[in-house]
Formats: sequence, C-alpha cells, structure tokens
Amino acid sequence: MQISRRNVLSGAASLGTVLGATPGTITRARASATQRLTAGTRVLEVNGKAAKVFGLVGPNGLPGITLAPGERFAVTLDNQAGIETIVHWHGQLPDWRQDGVPWPQTPPLAPGAQRVYDYTPIPGTFWMHSHQGMQEQQLMAAPLIVHDTASANAQEVVMMLHDFSFKTPDELMAGLTKKGGMMGGMGSGGMGGMSGMNMSSGGMGGMGGMGGMMGGDLNDVAYDAYLTNERTLDDPHVSRVAVGQEIRLRIINGSSSTNYWIDLGALAGKVVAVDGHDVVPVAGTLFPIAMAQRLDVLVTLPAAGAYPVFAQVEGKTSRTGLVLATPGASITKLGDAASAANAVDLSLEMQLRAAQPLAVRAADVVIPLKLGGDMSQYAWSLNNRAWPNPEVLMVKAGQRVAIEMNNHSMMSHPMHLHGHTFQVEAINGQPQIGAMRDTVLVPPMGAVRIAFDANNPGRWLMHCHNLYHMMSGMMTEVRYPGIV
Repeated sequence: MQISRRNVLSGAASLGTVLGATPGTITRARASATQRLTAGTRVLEVNGKAAKVFGLVGPNGLPGITLAPGERFAVTLDNQAGIETIVHWHGQLPDWRQDGVPWPQTPPLAPGAQRVYDYTPIPGTFWMHSHQGMQEQQLMAAPLIVHDTASANAQEVVMMLHDFSFKTPDELMAGLTKKGGMMGGMGSGGMGGMSGMNMSSGGMGGMGGMGGMMGGDLNDVAYDAYLTNERTLDDPHVSRVAVGQEIRLRIINGSSSTNYWIDLGALAGKVVAVDGHDVVPVAGTLFPIAMAQRLDVLVTLPAAGAYPVFAQVEGKTSRTGLVLATPGASITKLGDAASAANAVDLSLEMQLRAAQPLAVRAADVVIPLKLGGDMSQYAWSLNNRAWPNPEVLMVKAGQRVAIEMNNHSMMSHPMHLHGHTFQVEAINGQPQIGAMRDTVLVPPMGAVRIAFDANNPGRWLMHCHNLYHMMSGMMTEVRYPGIV
C-alpha cells in the first residue's frame, strides 16, 4: 500500500520536505546579513483534521535555522503570530539578554515587532522554542542545526518529535489541575492571546520484555497524535538515502510532555552526540530520549529497501516515526501502535562518556536541589518553592558549581539549565564521567549530580522541561551577583 503525502493547508512548508538532504544540498545563508526567522501561525492537517498551530519559519520557507560551519547566529526574529512571543535558543550559550526568556530586561516581542540576535553559536543538534507561556505545545518550535566541518557534507536526517492535541494548552492544564483553568493566573500565551509568564525577579533498559521497570507516574496528558517532522505514521516523512551511505540522524525531542524510546528496527546505530556534544560512541538499536534532549545517531542502510525508525511513547503502545528508504523502494503502511513500552530510564545515560569532559576540578560550591510535587494538586516545586517565588541559586563567576538533584516525586523530570553546558557527574550516588548536556532526566525517587563552570554571567532559568510541570511551579533561577 503506497502512502500519499498529506498537505500543510497553509503557511510554512512541512518539515517532511526539509531534512534528509543529500550531500551538498544543505542551505547556507550568507554570513554578511541576518537570516529572517518568522514566528507565525498556520493550519496543519493531523489525522485528517485541520488544526491551527504556530510555527517558526526560516528564510527558505522551512521550519528553523541551519548554519554553515563558522557562520554566526545572526537572526532577525519577526513576530507575525498576532500575539506576544519570544524564542529561546535551547542549548546555545549567548549573552543572557539574547537567551530568549521574557525577563523584565528582555520583554516579549509585541505582534509585528522584530528583534536581532547575534552571537557565536556552538555546533551540533539544537532546537528553538517559545518561552512565552505554553506556545511550545502548539508547535512554536523548530530545529536549530549548526554544522561543523566534519558534518557539513554528511548525509543527515532531522527527526523532530512533537506531542499534539486538538485541545488548547489551557484546556490540557485544566484537565490536570481539575480546577477549571490555569493555576496561579499564568496564561498560556496561546492562540487566544493569553498573557505569558511573569518573569519577575524572585528572590538502557528496554521496551516490553527487554527489561526495565514501569515505575512512577507517566504521561500526564492524553494526546491526540504524536508527530515526527509534523507528520503521523499515516503519512510519514520519507527520506531517500543511499545504500552503504552513513547517515546522521539528528533526533530532537520537542515534545511538551512525552518521553520516547527510539527504535531503529532493522538498523544498527551508534550514538555519537547528545544535546549537541560529542560522546564516546554507544552502539545499539534502542535508545531513550527525554523531553528537550537530542541524540545524534549514525546508521547505515545495509541493503536496498525501506527502513522505519520509530519513536515509541513510554508506558504506551503509541508511536511515531519516519522512513529511511533507498531510491525507488516502496513504502508500506506503518502501524502507529506496538507493544507497550517501559518508562524511559537512565540506562543510556549511565553508558555515556563525554568526548571532551570538564577539566578535573573539585566543586567550589555544591547546591542541593529537591524536586518535589503534589499530584493531587498538580503543583510542582524546587527546594519546596514554586515559581514565581523561587529560591534563587546564586553562583559566582569562575566557580565550579555542582548541583545535587534529588527527585522526591513519582514522576520523572527532565531538568534543563539555560546558558551553560553541564556534565553528568553521578547517578544515584555512582560517580560518572558522563555526557556534556543541557538537559538530563531525573527519574522518580532518583538522584543526579551535575557540574558546570560558572563562565556566563547573567540570569538563567533552570526548570523541568515537562511544560506542565514548569508552568505549575517547577522552575528557578541561577543568578550571578551584580545582575539586576
């Protein structure tokens, strides 16, 4: 059964037409001028039904931005969304005023306004998303790929994952809180023009029978669909690739409230980078990925044909994915269900070793961070404090900072630190020379210690990247002295 391509009804072109570029087809913008990134709205077809969503469209009419080796991140963000917005460059290390967070010093862009961002990017697989309320849930997100000389001419396929609902984020949150609306008066920043966050200065287990545990609470939200490059498996993104050609899968979990298992199926792969940073390669066919994390996986098609790559939702039978296929290979109908998957765990994390770890050095300061929550009230906290009244984590320039995260809840929390790259130093008390990351999963009742060098003064968010946990209080600030 041949699969026909579905259409984006209006607005930006589908991600399905973007990536899986053959060598030499990567778009390279001139470094002499800024690229225009447009935040707007469009209508997307999901399971035969039209949905109005946001979008971040680059200068070539496709989602996101791709930079050539050595090219600056010189981007003009043009807000045509009809609502205030601001975009965070997830995992990048700009000056804090360019981080894309609605602090009082860096307010959101009004409808029709523009803002220029200009900094030296770090190469790798990154992404961008709105940090205004819950616009991220409605697809105000896109890839940010920064090539280096080693990857510039490689064949690559971007696999960006989303969880999708026809309900508004406010409706989803109302279902979680069971209070008929948003908690604490925080608006979603969604299509209806709600207000955004008030950024005031507040003081390898496996799936099915393959091992692992179904511990903790999973999947707060019942989604209508799971997307890869904005497509369901009814009409997946098909990338034509060559037999024997090494392919770099750049996998981005842009979901708001969903962790996945990446299942390579008949392909063997090796993880060579996480969150944009090289690691000692780890071979396998099944890899966990938490919200906001990225995996770079090298695969090679052993023979002509079509090879699906799936992303299966933890704790569910639901899955999404794409197809790598040689020229002329027929694509058969793919099912969107499989055997139930276990909870995403730290089985891969415990195997990862940074290719370029932090210099060996004792921590100058160790900050305890208790991850807590009340499922019955759907209220989440850090050190028993909830945003917008957090316990601010103060650091000083030049310090080696360690953060001891202990999860006292029965849900996992993908913890993201802005403006810094950290190393995973210990998991449940077991020392690691782990990966360099910007987002790490802390499982239920688990503990993860991270370390980073305080070398980027400013105000930086640290929060759970489960959007609904963050919006329900699980966010704080890492701040340097003298920053107001």
